[in-house]
Amino acid sequence: MRPTDTGDLWWKTAVVYCLDVETFMDGNDDGIGDMEGLANRMDYLAELGVTCLWLMPFYPTPGRDDGYDIVDFYGVDARLGHHGDLVEVIRTAKDRGMRVIADLVVNHTSDQHPWFKAARSSRTSPYRDFYVWRDEVPKSAPTSVFPGEEDGVWQLDEKTGQYYLHNFYRHQPDLNLANPRVRDEIAKVIGFWMQLGLSGFRVDAVPFLEQDDPAVDAHELLRSLRKYLSRRSGDSVLLGEVNLAYEQQLAFFGGEAADELTMQFDFIGMQNLYLSLARQDAGPLTRALEQRPVLAEESQWANFVRNHDELTLDKLSESERQEVFEAFAPEEGMRVYDRGITRRLPPMLGGDPRHVRMVYSLLFSLPGTPVLYYGEEIGMGENLAQSGRLAVRTPMQWNASANGGFSRARPRRLAAPVTTGGYSPEHVSAAAQREDPDSLLRFMELLIRRYRASAEIGWGALTIIEQPNDAVLVHMVHGSSGRMIAVHSFSAEPQTLEFALPEGVARDARLTGLLRTDGIAADERGRVALSLEAYDHHWLRVHDDDDHRLS
Repeated sequence: MRPTDTGDLWWKTAVVYCLDVETFMDGNDDGIGDMEGLANRMDYLAELGVTCLWLMPFYPTPGRDDGYDIVDFYGVDARLGHHGDLVEVIRTAKDRGMRVIADLVVNHTSDQHPWFKAARSSRTSPYRDFYVWRDEVPKSAPTSVFPGEEDGVWQLDEKTGQYYLHNFYRHQPDLNLANPRVRDEIAKVIGFWMQLGLSGFRVDAVPFLEQDDPAVDAHELLRSLRKYLSRRSGDSVLLGEVNLAYEQQLAFFGGEAADELTMQFDFIGMQNLYLSLARQDAGPLTRALEQRPVLAEESQWANFVRNHDELTLDKLSESERQEVFEAFAPEEGMRVYDRGITRRLPPMLGGDPRHVRMVYSLLFSLPGTPVLYYGEEIGMGENLAQSGRLAVRTPMQWNASANGGFSRARPRRLAAPVTTGGYSPEHVSAAAQREDPDSLLRFMELLIRRYRASAEIGWGALTIIEQPNDAVLVHMVHGSSGRMIAVHSFSAEPQTLEFALPEGVARDARLTGLLRTDGIAADERGRVALSLEAYDHHWLRVHDDDDHRLS
């Protein structure tokens, strides 16, 4: 049996929890979340079942892009604490069986970074080649990542008379990855944080590592970083943000060699999940899962419902994207960049607890590693009074007190405004849900326990079980540690379902419920019949007569 919590490939069965220190918990009541506050909430995360913390950027920053505009790759933002506080967070996490990873942002820096200040001081500066400069804007220049906010990716530097590349905001100049000195600096940054106890990194915006320069090979760069990381710690991880077609994602894993990114987010699956939700039809997600490449054992998909950016729908067709917009973002203020939604899941689903629970049941049942964004476990909503991506970056709601228990500072001093309305702390909080055995928080704890006890979800293979009901997805994950069949209905109406047990499963196999106590038996033909309620979901452990594994 594969290990569920130890070994070099610990991340195969991890539960990853993403949080922004600035909005998670304020330990000194200055209105800004900090390392002290995070350390004091470690028991909550351990009780939830988290095994890996992903910390969004905590580095010194002017704060123009939520911390992704960095002025010191080796520092800790003084508002959040200092290196000693971070080490205490890492130690406290490890004492509770959790590893810690952090964002690695190597595409660009802030324009306030000392490197860029030196680079723009003179064309002869030794740091000039740390960035990408051109005398004229290339004719083939791509469009901006942020339509409506930036009208291009080249910005004129008045002092030196050249244009610098910025694939993101103009205050974030791109690093020149063809420069060996820049690559050496990236390796030093990795080594520094690994020495302080990090177990790896989430690599930001991986496709933008590929620059219009034959000297830049993003795959060679990732291979070298992976080798360097492995020399420092054999069980470290690189989790990549690669929003590309599956074939291109496979290349960023390193193919069969599995020597580039360790894990990648499944953006294709996520986007088709929302199309299935909008249509009440499992078909789009089913087809995406069928097309998802089988990976080398050392590689892994990271499954997610929501992240800290806009909920991007860029890989859907224009008509498909409009379907999802009309279902879940009917107002213009709920959309951004013509491709994404600025809402969290519960408000999009009308607050229906059956619908929300079905989605998270599905998340944890899919082959791969689940990734949660802070607040998902209690069903937090968004604050649409905040523009764009900021709508989902609101303070964590701990209790019903002022500021949701995040801070005792005055509201105007908070890092971000607390959500108001039906999803305010008076209605949605961790404290209230901890006391309610029927709450979403308790359901998420159950899902995590069952996921952690079902190693085949992280290690096993996927089989889509064919059946005639378009509204229902039935799949099996199977490996050396066991077999589990999951059933999820996307329909708001009751459904009937009948399917045959997959090949290799005995016709007289018993199916034990993992999320509820009911068991199901196949008939003499090996067929299973189910009556499903609206948005119903089942996890069924498969027991053959010769199967003596624990359920």
